[in-house]
Amino acid sequence: MPRILLLRHAPSLTGGRLAGRRDVDADVSDRAAFDWMRKRIGTVAQTISSPARRCVKTAENLGLPPDNMSDSLWEQHYGSWEGMKYRDLPDLGPLSAADLAQHCPAGGESFLDMSARVLPELQLIRQDTLIVAHAGTVRAALSQVVGHAALSFAVAPLSLTIMRRDGDVWSVEAVNITGP
Repeated sequence: MPRILLLRHAPSLTGGRLAGRRDVDADVSDRAAFDWMRKRIGTVAQTISSPARRCVKTAENLGLPPDNMSDSLWEQHYGSWEGMKYRDLPDLGPLSAADLAQHCPAGGESFLDMSARVLPELQLIRQDTLIVAHAGTVRAALSQVVGHAALSFAVAPLSLTIMRRDGDVWSVEAVNITGP
């Protein structure tokens, strides 16, 4: 039963704007947090990363440079919302989790679209693996257990979510573990 450790990248340097698929840098200056997280991760057989600079830099600063990078692990594409200041993002009003999962910003993809590219990548894992990716990637993995309710999970920067997979059966060991 492989253990899949999903690590959200370190804080994005976005200038208060939605990053999504934009390739922005990460703040990797908190050595204590990186040291703590490296110990918490322990031993893994491989590290797979989104090709986003913020993910690769996070993995490298943990001393776990990616063995592989996968475009499937990129964050959700927010289309016309990408690069917008957070305060200027449209208010969608009250949406059910199912409606939110289907919502697609103009020129982007929905959570369901993103999950459809992320989940097959996770199904390929056969050994203990660290995945360094994005909040959306973590929520896509969690959706294997809780469905659309995964959109309600907080996924802090440099937080760890641990899952196990036995064939097609997923279980959640921990969510949103952060350091000191």
